Amino acid sequence: MAITVHCDIVSAEAEMFSGLVEMVVAHGNLGDLGIAPGHAPLITDLKPGPIRVIKQGGEQEVFYISGGFLEVQPNMVKVLADTVIRAADLDEAAAQQSLQDAEKALHSKGAEFDYGSAAARLSEAAAQLRTVRQLRNRY
Repeated sequence: MAITVHCDIVSAEAEMFSGLVEMVVAHGNLGDLGIAPGHAPLITDLKPGPIRVIKQGGEQEVFYISGGFLEVQPNMVKVLADTVIRAADLDEAAAQQSLQDAEKALHSKGAEFDYGSAAARLSEAAAQLRTVRQLRNRY
């Protein structure tokens, strides 16, 4: 049996996952992070995108987060995010439409244009699409 560490994935609304894992793969600001048992303690921020959990026994589960923080301690890994959605529950068509709407908003700047908000919507929609497509391709 593989060595494991306890992992919690928590949103503002609920705890989405809690259990023993062999590895957690998350998308940080400097690239992907692979967290395995015995990893050095760490706190880092995460970009919107997929979180892949390899559970005890090798089964994988993928979640989408809207961004957040990852904390690694000797006996636990914790992901804290505003929004966490199981990747299987994401709607690819809705994410594609959100991406197109955000791109349109960026190109049609009006007097009340909020670039930060439009860029955030674009980033979130692109991250949701990336999550859905990675789930479909099964890594």
